[in-house]
Amino acid sequence: MEDIAGKTFDVVIVGSGPAGLTAALYAARADLNPIVFEGPEPGGQLMQTTDVENYPGYPEGVMGPKMMQDFREQAQRFGADTRYGMVTNIDFDERPYAMTIDEEVQIQAKAIIVSTGASAKWLGLDSEQRLRGKGVSACATCDGAFFRDEHVIVVGGGDTAMEEATFLTKFASKVTVLHRRQELRASKAMQTRAFNDKKIEFMWDTELEEVLGEEAVNGVKVINNETQETTILDDVTGVFIAIGHKPNTDLFKGVVKMDDVGYIQTEGQSTKTGMPGIFACGDAMDAVYRQAVTAAGTGCKAALDAERYLAEAEVSEEAVAEQHWK
Repeated sequence: MEDIAGKTFDVVIVGSGPAGLTAALYAARADLNPIVFEGPEPGGQLMQTTDVENYPGYPEGVMGPKMMQDFREQAQRFGADTRYGMVTNIDFDERPYAMTIDEEVQIQAKAIIVSTGASAKWLGLDSEQRLRGKGVSACATCDGAFFRDEHVIVVGGGDTAMEEATFLTKFASKVTVLHRRQELRASKAMQTRAFNDKKIEFMWDTELEEVLGEEAVNGVKVINNETQETTILDDVTGVFIAIGHKPNTDLFKGVVKMDDVGYIQTEGQSTKTGMPGIFACGDAMDAVYRQAVTAAGTGCKAALDAERYLAEAEVSEEAVAEQHWK
């Protein structure tokens, strides 16, 4: 990192999923010489995904890590500088913004694009982590089609869980919802929709204790938290964890407007955050869709917004300089 210490960049992109790397591609093609700090999970959540079949341009599907490598190489082709590294501090009181990388390297940024994504909340089971991408998922829209005519479970009781369960009935022969309480937290409309679906069954006061299988899910062990009775569902082949997502936006708390969960709120149809020169894209600001293709679209928007911001700032500086010399 020593080669960039003390330098000022037109655009610094924080995060390297579909949004960040698309922003890098557009910014690089606009000759803004962007630098991307890939963060703790280079490539984002897609690095944990096996087959991606719903991204345009890959008619045969593609492995998640391969797709993100394609994104990275395309951005690099036009001059984007992508680096392993984490932005650990930003001084929002001065401009260009002073940024610290890996707690030691100091740089400055005229514009910052936030593409830090959001992380799915997991239960923390060893078996759950071992089988992620091998039958365990946190995205029904991404992976539901792989479970046609199979029995899957959904863990959760909020709107997200009901949406996931309902969506999965398009493919699965049976969807069992595990909820640790006797009542759902989901909205009444979502509850009614799920209760009325004949493919959806509920197991109340029940928690997932273990996902069974070595190379793929071939059952689950669940426990009733009232009676402590355990049950093995040996025909389950898919496990969907739907207990929410946490946006990775702690670095920007108190600086830009966020909702109660931590998703950055942008202005209108733009990616502007309300802070001059700071733009947000991808899952860091999208609590609704959370898809690779929608993230990429907002990455494009963020780069275009940053380009316009820098152009307007340059015009303003030239006007001030011209006035000074008169």
